Amino acid sequence: MTAVREGAGVPAAGVAAATEEDLGEGFAEGDEACLNEAYRRWGALVHAVAARRLADPEEAKDVTQQVFVGAWNNRGSFDSRRGSLRTWLMGITHKKVADAFDRRSRHLRDVDAATAAANISVRPAPATETLLDHMVLTREMEDLPDQQQLVLQLAFYEDLSQTQIAERTGMPLGTVKSHTRRGLMRLKKRLEADREAHR
Repeated sequence: MTAVREGAGVPAAGVAAATEEDLGEGFAEGDEACLNEAYRRWGALVHAVAARRLADPEEAKDVTQQVFVGAWNNRGSFDSRRGSLRTWLMGITHKKVADAFDRRSRHLRDVDAATAAANISVRPAPATETLLDHMVLTREMEDLPDQQQLVLQLAFYEDLSQTQIAERTGMPLGTVKSHTRRGLMRLKKRLEADREAHR
């Protein structure tokens, strides 16, 4: 750092006035005051980019935290000669957003696998659903945690998509997907146990 650097760290007042170059240098050297200042300057930007891409403010908060934690843990790899701290942080943001989309895809694959293994569908067709299956499914669903039960009831019986469920309940889309996956996995285990018991 230059004139704003005092000793091994940078006082808060000095960091606020630091140039981006000095801030990047202090960040790379492990100055926590520089981390805090980087978050103050660009945290909202990182969140806005993540929220716009993911369309989920809550998931964007998680990504924002991951960006700054990841940047801090890998601060030794920051090289000011290759770009500014802001540019580096935005590069990490795009990677973390891509990771979030990958997690969504894995969750959807898990849901598909769970429903296929349990021989159920998120939107079962009434014409092909037997009364017994319906009764078993209803009984097992009643034992699920409230939010998982609500999400699955809206999907099964009102034929709502996950986006529509999020709008109806006010839950973030990522939360709806999580409850769907967990609820279906629990139903799968319960239905498999029920079938084994009646063999």
